[in-house]
Amino acid sequence: MADDIILLDRRADGVAVVTLNSPKVNALSTAMLARLSGIADELTSQPPGAVVVTGGERIFAAGADISEFGGADEARTIGAAFHSALNRVAALPCFTIAAVSGFALGGGCELALACDYRIASERAVFGQPEILLGIIPGGGGTQRLPRLVGPSRAKELMITGRQVKSDEALRIGLADEVVPAERLMDRALELAGAVASGATQAARLVKQAVDSGIETDLASGLATELALFEEVFRTEDSQIGVRSFLENGPGKAEFTGR
Repeated sequence: MADDIILLDRRADGVAVVTLNSPKVNALSTAMLARLSGIADELTSQPPGAVVVTGGERIFAAGADISEFGGADEARTIGAAFHSALNRVAALPCFTIAAVSGFALGGGCELALACDYRIASERAVFGQPEILLGIIPGGGGTQRLPRLVGPSRAKELMITGRQVKSDEALRIGLADEVVPAERLMDRALELAGAVASGATQAARLVKQAVDSGIETDLASGLATELALFEEVFRTEDSQIGVRSFLENGPGKAEFTGR
């Protein structure tokens, strides 16, 4: 069934786990991207506290389904499907973590880039090797990768098509953490659980402020921050947090997510 190609598990701790489940290489076909879009819509309408996106132990996702490639008309359809799905992931109103084990290439790398944070296992390998097919990234890689690693490094990676192991990915900012393979999901769920048990409305507004501000000038970004700073004081959690700090000191508030 189409629903089986990506699995969604809503855990009791408020974390949602999205698992790519399309043997053998988790190729991101248009059907898989449609399923990802549907999951992202569900998680947007009923947000969890945090999201973990993961794949297989050997392959996170090996890119687009090349069997669907053709000419310019097919490229337009495939590119639109990638942008639609990955933009939805990027816009989720909660903290998103890519837990990457094995190869994250092409569209798989672009999916990891669409998440807020990337935890890689020591066996992870990232890359945008589209140029080896004579094409360019079409799922956001030309835009999201330079925002993480800088334009010069991003151009070098995409123009050579070379692959980056976990240690270099961490050094250049493509990965945020590297852990032993057997610790990958434990660490991702630990971080996601900590976020989900905290002030999730404030976390949502932090994400909104950063994502909108980074696309504009400093003055506009500061104006956005001021508006969201005012908005966060309308949440129940802000009242709980301030009161708890005054009565018990920092780090002891029990937030409701409202």
